[in-house]
Amino acid sequence: MNNYPGDRIRNVGLFSHGGAGKTSMAEAMLFDTKAITRLGRVEDGNTTSDFDPDEINRRISVSSAVIPIEWNETKVNVIDAPGYTDFLGEVLSAMRVIEGAVILVDASAGVEVGTEQAWRLATENGLRKILFVNKMDRDNADFRQALESLREAFGKNVAPLQFPIGSAKDFRGIVDLLSNTATVFHDNQDGGFGTVPVPDDLKDDCDHFRQALIESIAEHNEDLMMRYLEDEPISDEELATELHNCINDGAVIPLLCGAVTANRGIQPLLNAIVDFIPAASERTEETADGQSVSADPDGPLVAFAFKTVADPHVGRVNFFRVFSGAFKSHSQVLNASKGTTERIGQVFFLKGKEHVSAEEVGSGDIGGVAKLASVATSDTLTDPGTATTLKPISFPGSAYETAVHPKSKSDLDKLSQALTRMQEEDPSLTISRDPVTGEMIVGGLGEPHVQIALDRMSRRSGVNVELGLPRVPYRETISSKTLAEYKHKKQTGGAGQYGHVFLELEPLPEEDFEFSVKVVGGAVPKNFFPAVEKGVREALIAGPIAGYPVVNVHATLTDGSYHDVDSNEMAFKIAAKEAFKKGVLDAHPTLLEPLMAMKVTVPEAYLGDVMSDLNTKRAHVNGMTSGTHGTTTIEAIVPAAEIQRYATDLRSITQARGTFAAEFSHYEPVPPHLVERIKDEAAKAAEANGHSEH
Repeated sequence: MNNYPGDRIRNVGLFSHGGAGKTSMAEAMLFDTKAITRLGRVEDGNTTSDFDPDEINRRISVSSAVIPIEWNETKVNVIDAPGYTDFLGEVLSAMRVIEGAVILVDASAGVEVGTEQAWRLATENGLRKILFVNKMDRDNADFRQALESLREAFGKNVAPLQFPIGSAKDFRGIVDLLSNTATVFHDNQDGGFGTVPVPDDLKDDCDHFRQALIESIAEHNEDLMMRYLEDEPISDEELATELHNCINDGAVIPLLCGAVTANRGIQPLLNAIVDFIPAASERTEETADGQSVSADPDGPLVAFAFKTVADPHVGRVNFFRVFSGAFKSHSQVLNASKGTTERIGQVFFLKGKEHVSAEEVGSGDIGGVAKLASVATSDTLTDPGTATTLKPISFPGSAYETAVHPKSKSDLDKLSQALTRMQEEDPSLTISRDPVTGEMIVGGLGEPHVQIALDRMSRRSGVNVELGLPRVPYRETISSKTLAEYKHKKQTGGAGQYGHVFLELEPLPEEDFEFSVKVVGGAVPKNFFPAVEKGVREALIAGPIAGYPVVNVHATLTDGSYHDVDSNEMAFKIAAKEAFKKGVLDAHPTLLEPLMAMKVTVPEAYLGDVMSDLNTKRAHVNGMTSGTHGTTTIEAIVPAAEIQRYATDLRSITQARGTFAAEFSHYEPVPPHLVERIKDEAAKAAEANGHSEH
């Protein structure tokens, strides 16, 4: 593949709701630009951009793939991104390094959840947008209805540049509204077409849409507007030039159409990408400290690692975008994010799973490099003398968590490293160990996200794991003051043991634990005080109700007795531990549960259903605020035990249009009617672990 200057490079992503045809579009683009010789199909599992076993088996994209193509003396780096919400991390990574977004819409479904999400994220990332109504050859395809739903969702500046000739099985071509010419596609899927006059039965429709387009363009330019109002002629060239300015300013969002599996409409789309998406050389990137990096091919190297993959053949591969300078093979670079130097081997261009070797990857281009020791997603790579760092990708927090249990001792030994590798590949996953339950917790954006990542980890690393709901970290406490006594006395043939303590226990709402001593007259010698405290701290680990840690207790050693010969630290530790256990039982023990502060944002149409569901989850709603685009945010306090599968529940209730965030708030007593069930579950868990926690 040739090296191109930045002004002849376009970086564009394909985004949509799942199943709208992005991968098939990437395949047709490769075929029409002669990069491949036969069209692969998603159903056959042989497309260039879906090569991972999970993608082939599930027939969906789960990670983004880079597809470089050459068209009209321009290199177009196409990133095929996943459409399902679970793989949002891949979408955000892709959007960080491109200038344009092609957003596909199903001609029979119109705007869907994923369409809305792609539009919102593309807007937030400042990307130029092209809309493409796909599947015009399917039953129930309706271009007008799709246009109506797009305008309703995204505004009146959505403007068709094309109008379809026929629909469903009769879809055979398009009318270019700007030049007022018709294109009829070949029937053999070669992407070619012939030019014909606009069919008579479409003239009225096309005149209507052409007038609307001209009006939109003219509104952007005062001179053109005056000429338009006075019915003076405006040439197609003038309209085309001003259309470019309209699209630049976002005054017009161009809408095209086609049927990508039949390879119809791809070449006009490629022309639109080259014409309307900004060149890579136009991009100025902001550094972490607010400076700017311009796309200077002769400037110092500034490259950004936007994706990391564990390639089974070559090891770890980093995908990068060059924002300045050139990334050269067999050179040395600085990982400015970590302050480490890396020796570069061979750099390459990416084409799905294929690596095409290159001497260098120039400014504005996208490439890859393997086997870098320290480089992770979001790191900035520079010349050794240029310690510039770019803003990292901001990944969303976890919405779903699962506990991961290794099946065997050998799985346990390999688990930690395998999980670390998994997270390197997908930074939108979180890995933590619960300090109370000891469980390894993996979090992600939804159940499929976590499940697919762990399946891939098991396949690659040979680590077998079982998944389960994370144990809720309950606590136990006391609700009244008490005095407890315990005497530990053991006489055997040899040295005996003697320890005798009185412990006063009282609730301590603000602190987890405090220990103090009020012994008078040496009833317990000072050198045994640490042993008494140690015994009490050991007893805190497992409370009497369900074996959960005991908190919010103040324990005071008030009295006791000792034996000159038989007393020792062990005896006083045992006496203190048993006295504490006895005292907790007498002080009306209470089970506490963690409560989460939640913010749930939903379209107003689903507000009632979401509120009803929260009520079944023992939620206490604190308030609601109206947001943008007809959404409402509910603020509530909800027990952690009730929302362990909330990502799945909310997706189901709102057809994936709702989002939520939750963070720990505080502990509160468990309602009495639930205590027995929690005790039974804790007993079963202890039995499963082969020991009792009581």
